Amino acid sequence: MNNFLRLSEDYARVEQAIRFLEQNVRRQPDLEEVAAHVGLSEYHFQRLFTHWAGISPKRFLQFLTKENAKALLARTSVLSAAYEAGLSSPGRLHDLFVQAEAVTPGEYKTKGAGVDIAYGFHPTPFGECLLALTGRGICFLGFVDHDRQSALEELNLHWANANLKESPAQTAPLVEKIFSPQTGEALTVHLNGTNFQLKVWEALLRLTPGQVTTYQGLARQVGGAALSASKGQGMARAVGNAVGRNPVAYLIPCHRVLRQVGGFGEYRYGSARKKAILLYESEHYPQPV
Repeated sequence: MNNFLRLSEDYARVEQAIRFLEQNVRRQPDLEEVAAHVGLSEYHFQRLFTHWAGISPKRFLQFLTKENAKALLARTSVLSAAYEAGLSSPGRLHDLFVQAEAVTPGEYKTKGAGVDIAYGFHPTPFGECLLALTGRGICFLGFVDHDRQSALEELNLHWANANLKESPAQTAPLVEKIFSPQTGEALTVHLNGTNFQLKVWEALLRLTPGQVTTYQGLARQVGGAALSASKGQGMARAVGNAVGRNPVAYLIPCHRVLRQVGGFGEYRYGSARKKAILLYESEHYPQPV
């Protein structure tokens, strides 16, 4: 886990750089300007960014351009379609096979009453996370953006009446499996949501390695390919709401859902983190040739 702590600390600098590049992408700022913004020399910034992301800041700037976003949306099967301006390999989420187990209608109605949940805060390659699990699987994974209390309040929104106990010793091994998926060991997620939300989250779990989709594409998977245009638009909005309520970030890959026309779309944990995750996956989990 020491490696995750280092990556988490590095990510804070990388995220700051990504936000600056997002805001100034049309100007195409040079290495000197970005390095000065994050308080590092050009040499140290270039080295840090390249070590974390696997590519140079210049190539990442290409990744952020609208042309790349449009190419990504036009070819939603693989991320490499969007990276032709500078990135060489398609992405993948991980090698883990994730099984989904939903609460019963009665359990959903009681908001987790009588359920024991262990939780812990841990470093990840994308900043600190809050991970929680029941006896049936992972029930929550979220990134800590502001403070730990806010993250706990978000967990409570999903499991308002559950018995929460801080137990990082229980959750730490799962963080290792999620973000270092070399073992291929199966994980189970314990989902608490409406029937429609569960359908959307299960559709996200079916995305193959390196695949992205749009809200409209996800709506077609959930509602069937024969949706009319007007109904499809309404379904896409409903799907967007369900994606936004995904309780298990990263593992259920809502960061792989993009807007239909240009841009990467919103992400609960920030657009910079969304881009960072997509980039990290493309470089650190290359698909077999």
